[in-house]
Amino acid sequence: MSRSDPPRSSIAESLRRNSPEPGDRSRPGTSRLRTLKIRTVKLTLWLHIYVSMFGLAAVLFFSVTGITLNHPDWFFAGSERQEQAEGQLEAKWLRGPSGTSDAEGSSGVAKLEIVEHLRQEHAIRGALVDFRVEEAECTVTFKGPGYAADAFIDRDSGHYNLTQTSHGFVAVINDLHKGRDTGPVWSVVIDLSAVVLTIISATGLILIFFLKLRRVPGLVIGLLGAAALVAIAILLVP
Repeated sequence: MSRSDPPRSSIAESLRRNSPEPGDRSRPGTSRLRTLKIRTVKLTLWLHIYVSMFGLAAVLFFSVTGITLNHPDWFFAGSERQEQAEGQLEAKWLRGPSGTSDAEGSSGVAKLEIVEHLRQEHAIRGALVDFRVEEAECTVTFKGPGYAADAFIDRDSGHYNLTQTSHGFVAVINDLHKGRDTGPVWSVVIDLSAVVLTIISATGLILIFFLKLRRVPGLVIGLLGAAALVAIAILLVP
């Protein structure tokens, strides 16, 4: 067996032992069916093992964060730390094309320069989620997993007040679990993790059909688990 071949399994070996001898040509259809079964088992088992190992970190992460998300009080997820700061922006960044500071002149507000200044001066992380321009004030909001920063800028003087709020490690991983304020890349990670979990579950279900001694009890237990989940959702969830 080459290194690239799927691993041998007791299921496939059992099917192979029960296959007719090579010289037995009385039932060629049966022989082809058994060969197909063996190949199906080998491929399914290969997928089940290696997809499980590839997605092991993701499965472990979403399992653990499911507990921290459901019981935040167990892990001090309510802890919060705030940092206050203030500073000064160039007045020209806050003026409209006519030199006025009214809301109609908001197209002339140098949003890029303001955002970059705030990031560099105060090590702000997270993504920009809102830049609101009003007649007398600009409000800039950044958000990331377990983190938020809000800047309030006076358009006349250029003076601003900044509040950064951090909620700790548990809040960060909880937000990663929910995909809240995590950006498009992490959204893809969540989708891929869901695909991996689906493949693991589907291949495990397929394999149980090739285990004669465990097929019936395995399917019964699986159905009982599904029934319990549905019953709890219908009867016990408000």
